Formats: sequence, C-alpha cells, structure tokens
Amino acid sequence: ASMSSLTGGFSNNGDHGSMYDLRRQLEGLGTATPAGEGAGEVESTRVERLLKEREAMRKTRSSATLLTDASGEEYVEYAEGTSGGVRVQSLIIAANRLPISVKKAEDGSGWTLTTSAGGLVSALLGVKKNYEMTWVGWPGIFIEEGPDRNELTALLRKNNFLPVYLTKTQVELYYNGYCNNVLWSLFHYVPLNSEAKLSEATNMNAQWLAYKEANLNFCEAIMSVYRDGDVVWAHDYHLMLVPQLLRERDSAMKIGWFLHTPFPSSEIYRTLPMREALLTGVLAADLVGFHTYDYARHFVSSTSRILGLESSPEGVENNGTFTRVAAFPIGIDPGRFTAALETDAVKAHIKELKERFRGRKVMLGVDRLDMIKGIPQKLLAFEKFLNENPEWRGKVVLIQIAVPTRSEVPEYQRLASTVHEIVGRINGRFGTIGSVPIQHLDCSLSFTELCALYAITDVLLVTSLRDGMNLVSYEFVSCQSESNAGVLVLSEFAGAAQSIGAGALLVNPWNVADCAAAIEDALRMPEMEKRERQRSSFTHVSMHTSQAWADTFISELNDTHVEAELRQKRIPPQLQSNTMVSSFTNAKERLIILGYNATLTETIDPKRQTRSKLEKKRQRLHPIAHECLTRLCDDPNTTVCIFSGSERYKLSEIFAMLPKVWIAAENGVFIRPPLQGKNGTGSPRWMTMIETTNLDWLESVEVVFDYFCERTPRSHVEARETSLVWSYKNADPDFGRQQARDLLQHLWTGPISNAAVDVIQGAKSVEVRPVGLSKGTAVERIVQMIGGISKEVIEVDFVMCCGHFLGRDEDIFSFLELKSLPPSSAEYMSPQGTSPQHAVGSSHTVDEDEEGKHEIPIRFHDVFTCTVGRKRSAARYYVNDSDEVAQCLAALTNSLNDGKGLIELLQFEDSLSSGPSLSSSRNMSAQRIGSVTQIQEEPMSVRKSSSGQSI
Repeated sequence: ASMSSLTGGFSNNGDHGSMYDLRRQLEGLGTATPAGEGAGEVESTRVERLLKEREAMRKTRSSATLLTDASGEEYVEYAEGTSGGVRVQSLIIAANRLPISVKKAEDGSGWTLTTSAGGLVSALLGVKKNYEMTWVGWPGIFIEEGPDRNELTALLRKNNFLPVYLTKTQVELYYNGYCNNVLWSLFHYVPLNSEAKLSEATNMNAQWLAYKEANLNFCEAIMSVYRDGDVVWAHDYHLMLVPQLLRERDSAMKIGWFLHTPFPSSEIYRTLPMREALLTGVLAADLVGFHTYDYARHFVSSTSRILGLESSPEGVENNGTFTRVAAFPIGIDPGRFTAALETDAVKAHIKELKERFRGRKVMLGVDRLDMIKGIPQKLLAFEKFLNENPEWRGKVVLIQIAVPTRSEVPEYQRLASTVHEIVGRINGRFGTIGSVPIQHLDCSLSFTELCALYAITDVLLVTSLRDGMNLVSYEFVSCQSESNAGVLVLSEFAGAAQSIGAGALLVNPWNVADCAAAIEDALRMPEMEKRERQRSSFTHVSMHTSQAWADTFISELNDTHVEAELRQKRIPPQLQSNTMVSSFTNAKERLIILGYNATLTETIDPKRQTRSKLEKKRQRLHPIAHECLTRLCDDPNTTVCIFSGSERYKLSEIFAMLPKVWIAAENGVFIRPPLQGKNGTGSPRWMTMIETTNLDWLESVEVVFDYFCERTPRSHVEARETSLVWSYKNADPDFGRQQARDLLQHLWTGPISNAAVDVIQGAKSVEVRPVGLSKGTAVERIVQMIGGISKEVIEVDFVMCCGHFLGRDEDIFSFLELKSLPPSSAEYMSPQGTSPQHAVGSSHTVDEDEEGKHEIPIRFHDVFTCTVGRKRSAARYYVNDSDEVAQCLAALTNSLNDGKGLIELLQFEDSLSSGPSLSSSRNMSAQRIGSVTQIQEEPMSVRKSSSGQSI
C-alpha cells in the first residue's frame, strides 16, 4: 500500500541521522520479542509484521459473526476458543456525518435511526468484527439543548455513535461555506471565488474561524471517549485540523487521516490562503492515506514546496516526527451486489427492463448532478456518436440518472438547465414517436432497481472531470457476468482509472471526439474481449474490497506507530531550562559553547520567510541571547565560545559588541581568542588550525558550482576562505535535489577526485571543505589554550554545548561526552578515535608561541549537550528553536546573582516583532511547522545567482 517513489528518489543528505538512513535501518529493527517467546529469533521487518497482523485479522474475522438482536442492535459473537474474552482494540471513527439518518417519530414519542448508504459506511461496518468501534460525527439535525437532545444522545451512545451537535450558523459557515465552497471546490480543481469584493475575503475568514471551531468540537468529543491504546481515524477534508488538535492533547495517540477526494497539485493548492495551517494539521497524524498514488504525490509535493519540509518515498519528516503517506484505494462490498442479483425483486426488475429495451443496446450513466461529473461532456459525446453513426439511431438508448444535489445553489441550477437543454436537443433531433435516445431521470433509484439496471447495461459511461474514486464503476462490474459482460468507459480523471483501468476503455472527457469513438468501440467490441476485460475488472473488485481497504489502513497505522516509537528512541529528551541551573551555580569553571545560525539568531516566522525568500538580509542576534551573553562573559568563571561556518571577518562584525567571547570561524578553521577579559589578547589575531597553503582545488570546484548556479534558478554560491557552499534552499525542491545529485556525481569524477577534501551534503546545500575539519578538535584546542600550561589536568565543572549542527559536525558532542568519561576510558581517544597528538589541527597554527606545547589531559564534569531542533542526534537533549536557547541562557544568567537584575523574557517582545514572541512560541509550539529553520548566513563573498545578479 505504501508508495514506491514520491520524490524521484531523494537521496542521503550526508547526515548520519538522515531520514533515509534511518528508514533502511528500521526495516531490520522490527519490534522486540518478549522474553521467553522465540528468544534468539531475528526481529521482524515491517512487511513481516504487516503480514502477521493481516493473518491475525483474517482469523479473528473468520471466528467472529456480526449478528443482530431482536431490537435491531448489532453485536459481535466470537467462536469458542478465540480472543473474544479479551478487550479488542478500540477504533474511533471521526467523520463529518454519522452513518445514520435521524428522524423524530411521528407520534413524537422518540427517535428513529436509519443506516445510511455509502462506500465509507459499508467499508467500516465490517470493521466491527475486529474492533470496538465508536463513530463520532454530526447527526445531521439541529436540536437545542434539553430533554430531546439528551434522549437522542442516549440512543446514539447505545449504538456506539457519539454526536457532535452543530448550530445552524456553524453548519452554514463551516460545512456549506468553508468545506464545500472552498476546500471541496479547490480539491476538485475549481478555482476559488475571485470576485473583487472585500466582503468575500471577510466572509472566507469567518468561514475559516467556523472551520477551526468545528474541528475543535470534534476533538473534544473524541477526547471524551478516548482511552490509552485506542486508534483514531479521521476522514476527509472536513477534519484536517483534528490530527493536530489531538496530538497536542496526547503525543502518544495513534492517529490516521484519510482523504476521500482528490488532492490537487501544489500549484493549485498553494492558492489557498490557509494552506500552511491545513497541512500542519494533517501532518500531526501518524498515517495519511489517499485513494491514488497521484494524490499522495501531490500532498508530499505541497508539504515540500509550501512548508519546506524534507520528504522521502514513504512520507514527510517534520521537526523530528515522521508522517507516513501512502495510497489506499477504497473498494466496495461486491458480495452485497452479487447476492442482490439472486433475489426475486431484482430478477423481476431485470426481466421488466429487458422487455422494455428489447432490440436496443443500453448505455448507462449514474452520477450526482454535479459540475465535476462531466454530464454535459457525456451528452455531447453521445450526440456526436449518433451524428456520425446514423445506423445506430433507434438501436441504442442512454439512461442518465442525475441525482440532484445542492439544488439551492445558483451554479447547480444553471448546470441542471444546461443538462436539460442538451437532453431536449438530442431527443428532438434523433428521437422518434416510439422512442427517444436519452432517458433522463432527475432522481435516485432504489438499491434493487439500480442492481437490475447495472445487470442489463451494455456500456457504462463514467466521464468525471475530476473524481476521488467513483465507486459506480465498481458496482457496475460487480453486477455483470462473463456470460453477459458489459463494457466500462471510464474517465482517466477518476481515481478508479488507476485501479480497474486495465479492464476499461479510458477516455479524456474533455475530448468529445475521443469519447464518441470510445462509445463506438464499446458497442462493437467482440464478446471475447468483453469477457476478458470483465474478468480483469471483477478480479480487482473482488480482491480490493471495502473491508480489505479498512483492514490494510489500520494495519499500516498500527505498524507506523511501532516505527514512530523506534524513531522516538533516537530522539533525545527536551531540555528544560531549570535542568542546568543547579550544576551551573555550583561550578567553579564553566564553559558555554554555542552555534550561531538558528541558535543565536532571531526566530523567523515561516510565513514571513516564504514571502522574503530571496532577501539576503543578515540575521540579527536574538535580543535575549545578546543580553545573556554580555553578562555571562562578564563572569570571571564563565567562558563563552561561538562556532559558525561563516567567514571570520563576518563574525568579527557580528560579535563586535561581545569582545570577551571566543570565536571559531569556518567550522573551526580559524579561532580568535577574546579581545578583553579572561584570556584576552588585546588584538584581533586569528589562529589557523589547518594547513591552508594547499587549496588549489577551490578554483576548479568554484567553476563547477558557478555552472550549476546558472542552471538552477534561485540558487547561489557562498565562497569562503577555505570552503565553498552551493545552496539551493530557495530553488524548486525537486529540481534542486536533482541538480545536487548531478553536481555530486560531477565533483567525484572531476575536480576533487584526487583532492584532500570532504563533501558535505546538507538538507539543501553541498559544501566542499578541507579534509579533517572537526569542531571537536577545535574545541579541544580552545580548552587547551584556556587551561594554560601550568596545570596537570584541565578540569571544567560545567559544560553546555548547544547548536544546530550537521551530522558531520556533531563530533563536537561526541568529544565532550568522551572527555566526561573516567580518565581510564578516554585517555588515549580523540574526537575521531585517534590519539590527541595526531588529531587534525593540533600541531598546525600560525601562532608560533603555541608551538611545542604538550597536550594536557582534559576532564569535564557536568556536560549538557543540546541540538537545536527535534531530531535524531548525538546530543543528550534538544530544544525547538533559538527562543528556547535564549530561555535557557536567561535561566543561567539569572542564577549568577551579579547585581544587574533578572532578565524578564517578555521585556524583549517588541524586539521580536519579526517573528513569534517567546511567550507565544511556547504556547503555539505544537502548531509550528519546522520551527527550526536552518538559516543560511549572508555570505561576505557570493559569486552570482542564476540571473547573474549579486546576492
């Protein structure tokens, strides 16, 4: 069921904790085997787990019988010896409507419930055999609070339905307004209303607020019945915010979401004003399902292009969490139709219809009277067929059933008038006194009448302009037989075309001539070919039933949750600011190591960042972090080091107001001691940690980067003293990844084939830098310089290291952890597993005074390593963004008791106007997608953009 490729084979980004690598590792991890059960056996893979769960479901279903008692209430009876006595897993279905119709009894004595018809209802009724199911939804009526509502609620709860009562205003704004007029239209490629009135925008905002309120009502209803271990399955575009609302209340909940309509391409979806919030809401689910691969691909593309998230063939990664995206084509219950054909009522209808249409071929169309169903296109194709094939006049009849919907909407009224006009024209032109070529019905048929009509039909016409699945084609196939096989003419824009298209004649409904030719081919098709096509279609419909669809989705959801737990083990816990205060206060020697980008810079609102993609303005220091660093540097027992990949002269300008900090530029190539205070040199002299005389490869790599910069719009090259970076973070994500693959292939076979360089592939960048660069060895060098030569052992009581580093640079965390071990286990180890005397950079420095000094053992006591962004990391903790980094620094600063007062976080709120305030970001942290945005610094020397302009 999962997709094989959504993004054209997105490759490893060079990070040891990359999503791609973890996916490969997870395939072999499986789940732990309980003690005493198959000990020593190899843990199962994901596919094996799914097969075992499917077999268990099959056995449970075969041993369970869905019965109905005298009162009409359904219940499950298990065979003796099965697990019927054990509490089965509970499934909570959340959909806009309950699967029943509610009516007040004629005598006013009570309520009556009638089961509704529909694919979703029939698909989930069978799930009762395996799950304790509760269905949450709107009952479809307006009823004020009081005895009547209480009585109805009690009746619904007795039947495992949980009502969500909506007011008339909510239904008008939420359902008729935002759901139908905005989401449904856009998802079916109908453009949004573009009337040039301010009231239209105001009305949409009111509809959006009602949509959020309704989703919150559904969330609260679900939480009122939710128990630990339950599975929650939300359905359709009505409830796109529900997964996020539920996740905020219980992070361990199993949540699935399925869309029953098409999902448009990203170019269409991005026109929606509230596009980010809806995607964010859906991504909180563990599993997101669609009918077809195309819809899933469009969704993944939208998350990548609009939210800037990383995607893989399996789904989307969002701030350390992974949402699986897969295709699950829904089916029907074919047994219900085949059984109906054996009933006397259906046989009587079949006999009557055959007598009525004796001597004529029967063509059938069953649609809702809707703009997306392509009824006018179908009629025009039939008219063209009759015009070009006069020998068929009087020998073929088209029965078009158009069930009215939303008849009060002007657009639908105009559609009905158009259809009636075309029908009248065709009947008037090609009809006779005894018969007409089209029999048009503006009504629905009973189930028995519909089955009989399917059975005698020779050609079914489905000409949808855009359809999520269209199960009419499945129903038609179920009612046909090989002895009297009909032909299915199916629109290629219906989701069913990707399922049973092999047995159908696929057409483009916009091409009237193509449809007319398909009608002729269907009527003249040989019997042998008809039977072969029917056999192919019926095999698919019989295997991919509605029950199989539901079972497959829930099995995938359960297994996705297992994988999520495995991933969670690789994500460190979140760092709380008070965790470090006690250790910091008691320490005599303190060392604070901080990254720069996304660590000390201001947090950028994702919406604002999208609007200013090409702005290369330099990021300012976070105002709270700036104040904290100033006071921490003034403390004689605290040393602060800043690490960055930026150029040294750029960092000198940024931290000119902090002369007491250590600065490591270009990932540790250059180190500058403080200008003032402890270890202050008084002069801005930089030390070089590696040999910089052999950089001949820079020129040839720069030529390659410039070439790909010209070929990739909105990419740019950052030229540094010892490295080059090609960034495509502002380019089209798919094209950028493809260009990155080509660039890497060209680099390895060309200019760097024999050069001593490392190629680091970031999330949306490629960097080439000298081999052996290590933040860990740079930290070791700084600590040696801080400790001096008079000590036998350099001991630091408190170490905090926090940064948004690539996996390649997380050796800084490993080094700090290593030096915090007992001396016996860390004495001979450097950050990269070699002796300190041979670590890169230990003996290369332009500072002649440092030459010849021996290495002094280093010992760290309390170490707090922290990555910025919730992700798999070698660090002990994580924080979400620079706001939380500033919060931690403020807690440490306030514990100094330096007489300068406490830092109040909210006093800087005005300074943070460019992004969310610190207080609001904490309250809304669960609603922010990608809160950790890797901000590339403005390069001091940038070659050119694809347009030739300097950036």
